[in-house]
Order: sequence, then C-alpha cells, then structure tokens
Amino acid sequence: EDLDTVKGEVTGILDRLKRERTKFDYEIRDVMEVLPLMTERDAPVVKAVAQGIMAIFDREPDYVISPGTYDQKHIARIGHIYDCIAYGPGILDLAHRPDEWVGISDMVESAKVMAIGLNVLLRGTATG
Repeated sequence: EDLDTVKGEVTGILDRLKRERTKFDYEIRDVMEVLPLMTERDAPVVKAVAQGIMAIFDREPDYVISPGTYDQKHIARIGHIYDCIAYGPGILDLAHRPDEWVGISDMVESAKVMAIGLNVLLRGTATG
C-alpha cells in the first residue's frame, strides 16, 4: 500500500471513533516521512556484498526492505546516490529497540562480508 492509502485508513478509523465517542479527539502530525527503497540487485554494491555473503555464509543473501529509516534512505533521497545499501550484523526486528543486541561473532562475520565486498568493488575480485 502507498503511504496516502495507509494514512486514509488510519484517519478513517479515528474519524469514526470521534463520531462515536464524544470525548475522543485526535490530531495527526507528520514528524518525518521517508518512503522505503531498495537498490537494484544488479547494482555494483549489491553484487559485491552478495559475493561476500556467499563467501562467508555459503548462501544467497536475503534482499529486504527495512521497516525503519537509516542512512541509505537519506543518502539516496538527499544525495541522489542510489548505489548504496544498508548491511550489517544483528536481527533486523530488534534494530533500534530497547532489547537490541548484536553478537561479537555476528560483527566479525559482517566485517568479513564488507571486506570482501570492498575488495570486489576496488579490485574486481573477492580475494587477494
């Protein structure tokens, strides 16, 4: 669904509550809107990091759109640099939550993936 559709659904529910409950009122104020985005799978950085994931984890990467906001969205929206991704260790559903945690081995493996990705981007190879 697009953002306007979701907002319409939410305000529709709130408007109905306002009609049905005389003491209920609400106000919606947008603090920040950042639409989701996904870099194309054939972009150099996507392919380079995918090679790193294959080398370290021996599997294809999961291609996901994060539910929150992060630097990639701002780099693309403000800087108009679209060949970038958000990648790192940890459990996405725990990101920026009170119980967020990241294991040391996850950080080490993620650093290895990024090192391979950089090698691919800078030297054109996953090794050496």
